[in-house]
Amino acid sequence: MFATFLRENKIAAGILTVIRLYLGYAWMTAGWGKLTGGFDASGFLQNAVANPVKGPDGNMVYGWYVSFLEGIALPNVELFNFLVPLGEFLVGLGLILGCLTTAAMFFGLVMNFSFFLAGTVSHNPTDIFLGGIILFAGYNAGVYGLDRWVVPFMRKTFNKKAAAAGKAV
Repeated sequence: MFATFLRENKIAAGILTVIRLYLGYAWMTAGWGKLTGGFDASGFLQNAVANPVKGPDGNMVYGWYVSFLEGIALPNVELFNFLVPLGEFLVGLGLILGCLTTAAMFFGLVMNFSFFLAGTVSHNPTDIFLGGIILFAGYNAGVYGLDRWVVPFMRKTFNKKAAAAGKAV
């Protein structure tokens, strides 16, 4: 019942639009600040490796994530210095415009969980909760945005290409 409300109701679409705009503004301004302010993730990554999340027993909880940070993120910090701000900005832009909303929110949640796994609590739990609602609502979250036109266009285009290949969706 609640799923149907979130996914099909016009009132829910309005509420989702407000949540979407709130999250979009937060993501876009965070990304813009990093794009224009000389962002460097190396200190954050080194701190996340030096002070991993630990459980009540004192053992590292996300050892696999620390290994990822040590083996992939830190050696490629310049790539992450580019991807994180650009990703934050594009997630925000997608949410504000309501364009490819579910994709934008999915990647926003990936970043939220990445920050969370690195030990940064901040506003991430709230963003994850609200982002989960947006993602769960699907198309209805962007119906009062560009998704109203973009999603049907994409479906039509992909169905034509699939039909031409003999694999109608």
